[in-house]
Amino acid sequence: MHIPLKARAKARILFAGLLALIVTAHGVQNALAETDRLRIAQQFGIAYLPLIVANEKGFVEEEARKLEIKPPVIEWLRLSGAAAMNEALISGGLDFATAGITPMILTWDKTRSTAKIVGIAALGSMANVLTTNNPNIKSLADFTPRDRIALPSVKVGFQPILLQMAADKAFGQFDKLDDLTVSMPHPDATAALLSGKSEITAHFTSPPFVQQQLATGKVKAILNSFDILGGPHTFNVVYATTKFATENPKTVEAFVHALDRANTWITENPKAAAELYIKAENSKLSTEFVEAIIRDPNVRFTTAPEGAKKFADFEAKVGLIKQAPAQWQDMFWSGLKEKPGT
Repeated sequence: MHIPLKARAKARILFAGLLALIVTAHGVQNALAETDRLRIAQQFGIAYLPLIVANEKGFVEEEARKLEIKPPVIEWLRLSGAAAMNEALISGGLDFATAGITPMILTWDKTRSTAKIVGIAALGSMANVLTTNNPNIKSLADFTPRDRIALPSVKVGFQPILLQMAADKAFGQFDKLDDLTVSMPHPDATAALLSGKSEITAHFTSPPFVQQQLATGKVKAILNSFDILGGPHTFNVVYATTKFATENPKTVEAFVHALDRANTWITENPKAAAELYIKAENSKLSTEFVEAIIRDPNVRFTTAPEGAKKFADFEAKVGLIKQAPAQWQDMFWSGLKEKPGT
């Protein structure tokens, strides 16, 4: 059957229009599939500077537009401690939680059978330091039953696990110093250590508390966590439910890109980053003091997890988790797999 040329041309135009409508509808459907809000919780301290920068600079929203999704309305929350984070995350009251990498690994293992938790990105690699005001303590071997080591939470927090790793290397007994540990928030422990009037004679802590303590000349450092791990290691991480990451892949991608941008900006603008941190945290620290911490070679802002496999292997060795992952990538969002993590 012969179809006139004009009719064929008209049919092609109609088909092209229909195809365009289908593609557009598909794109809209994909965009609508992503969440329209994002609830991100963070704790306090310089370790969370990438989140502060991403928030203040609007990087998450900008990266969402680049991926052609509607920027989510972001709610930046403050929670303290991994327990509160996990409760909010699992109950659906939170989309991205933040905590130390070792507590995240514990949660990942605990929910592994139901595939509930996945690491989204590292926030940075920072050395934690064991400090003391006792002049007789020069190494772990010098602690006595009279000493007390302050930590944010005994046995299962980030610093307690570092201390166990150090004790395992020094004595072949990972829990040898556990009886000396006391749960105490970093600010309170710093005040107690510097006062010299409490039972606290040591504190395993992180920036900026390490630098604040050492600057007084009243304490000294006896152990650096980079030495325990044999190199740089991740301090804090962002993690989410696997369900959220699976249902919102572009939102997760935009968020990680935003953190990468924030990390680059911090490195290139340390003074401005210090000023932004002080303003956001309403901190009384000087700009020069915070800038010095940001420039410290033991402080690195990167989304690539470092030392994750070593932490997991140790937690499996001492029975904190049932089984270590075969590789660090098993615990993190697939988009990180090409990063130089360990």
